Amino acid sequence: MTSGTLYRLSAFTTTPDGGNPAGVWVGDTLPDPETMQRIAAEVGFSETAFVAPAAGADRTVRYYSPEAEVSFCGHATIATGVLLGENDGNGTYRLETLVGTIPVTVSQRDGHYEASLTSVEPCSAPASDALVSQALAALKWAPDDLDRSIPPARAYAGAWHLVLAVAEAQRLAELNYDFEALKALMLREGLTTLQLVWRESDTVFHARNPFPVGGVVEDPATGAAAAALGGYLRSAQLIPVPATLLILQGAAMGRPSQLGVKIPTSGGIVVTGKAIRI
Repeated sequence: MTSGTLYRLSAFTTTPDGGNPAGVWVGDTLPDPETMQRIAAEVGFSETAFVAPAAGADRTVRYYSPEAEVSFCGHATIATGVLLGENDGNGTYRLETLVGTIPVTVSQRDGHYEASLTSVEPCSAPASDALVSQALAALKWAPDDLDRSIPPARAYAGAWHLVLAVAEAQRLAELNYDFEALKALMLREGLTTLQLVWRESDTVFHARNPFPVGGVVEDPATGAAAAALGGYLRSAQLIPVPATLLILQGAAMGRPSQLGVKIPTSGGIVVTGKAIRI
């Protein structure tokens, strides 16, 4: 039996009742997949990160939702970065994940630890009409709800997301979707979450992220989707770069979260957030 220590943190917040909770397990060697899956299900958060070895700048990380392994998880990476900073000091940690090496730089700001991850190279493609229509049906939305200045897209920065932008804030405020229908569609299409956004201004977005494939109705802060959105906005030339965005998420769930997204002219997208132990 592999031994390790399980921590619980909430990412993209400085208060225990905000942000997105994540488990972070740290040990000298990773447990076997069945054990990691069992621990993630017992923790019950949308994701738990498993980190080994217990010391050093180079670590291997695997991510599990309560139902399945996930290729990459942003909020659990931020939680991991903050935990490593608290336990082992500021600096840059290189996390070897299933999608590649993710550098995470940890520092202290305003009395809190803050972590910045740099995603793998993002990519995106227009979403097919069939995918959009099926997603809208599951969401119980109408085509007229969409903001056509940000066309629907499949976007990737470690995991695939469907980006749907709405024209009105009220549409985003009301989320009552068909869980099983959306889950089946997402499994068929290889999607981790839906990145539902409303653009408040050039630099401020509001987001909600259904996550039925992880057994969770909604994610209160989704770093991987934030990175994917940044990459899509850049590649589709929907935003001048370099740029820095603020994504506000989780308020509708009572878990307000703030995600900083830095979009350079090329390369990976930088997602920044704080985290706190819970």
